[in-house]
Amino acid sequence: MRITLFLSLVLLSLISGAQNFQGKATYKTHRNMDIKISSDQNAPNSAVQKKLHEQLKKMSQKTFTLNFNKSESTYTQNKELKPEAQTGGVSIVMIGDGGGNDVLYKDVNQKIYRNKTEISGKNFLIEDKLENAPWEMTAETKKIGKYTCYKATRSREEDRVSFTMTDGDQEETKEKVTVITEVWYTPEIPVSNGPGMFWGLPGLILEVHEGKLTIVCSELVLNPSDKVEIKKPKKGKKVSQEKFDKIMREKTQEMMERFKNNRKSRKDGESISIEIQG
Repeated sequence: MRITLFLSLVLLSLISGAQNFQGKATYKTHRNMDIKISSDQNAPNSAVQKKLHEQLKKMSQKTFTLNFNKSESTYTQNKELKPEAQTGGVSIVMIGDGGGNDVLYKDVNQKIYRNKTEISGKNFLIEDKLENAPWEMTAETKKIGKYTCYKATRSREEDRVSFTMTDGDQEETKEKVTVITEVWYTPEIPVSNGPGMFWGLPGLILEVHEGKLTIVCSELVLNPSDKVEIKKPKKGKKVSQEKFDKIMREKTQEMMERFKNNRKSRKDGESISIEIQG
């Protein structure tokens, strides 16, 4: 009788501990982008191109916090000073950058997500299903901090768009590419979660390499003394991911049209061609 009671108490303790399990992970992200600038001016543009490369690099370096428990998480960008977004007379505008106010909520048990983001001062609330990720798990391991991590990969086909813009006239080039994703996860933290939209493995994802995107966990605290709050975002116009992607395309086209009109209004005879791939 005493043994049965003892085992029952241990089981209840383990269940309670699993329910209360939570953590906070900090991730640093970076995305490489290629940009080429040509001009009909005699002055070399290498200096401008170098500054734009540096600016894009700074704008792509961000820090995020993942608050998580066994099934839910929120992923938010940490507040930090924004780099100046203008170099050499060329402005860089990041469409869909919520300025650090975006909140991505995931429930890996229910397989749903809710993403609060902002475009041109208007809040949107994207609600949709988490897609099952066809991960290929391997036996390859490495240490990230004190945790033993395992490598998993997946691949998918997608349409990659690069564009060349000359005096506001945009020319798009589409090609089918295979995107390879490599992640490192640790079963020592048994939550099927990770940064951004990465999830679906038997352990927390600590590192991601996907194309030119790199995400690395720089700090991890389990069961912190301050309770982790995980709240679903609620403010914003509710849309599906497909609808939001359509809005993004329309806003990008509007931005290109404004740039084109601004270029035409100038009468300095300068012609600039910009090609961006990322």
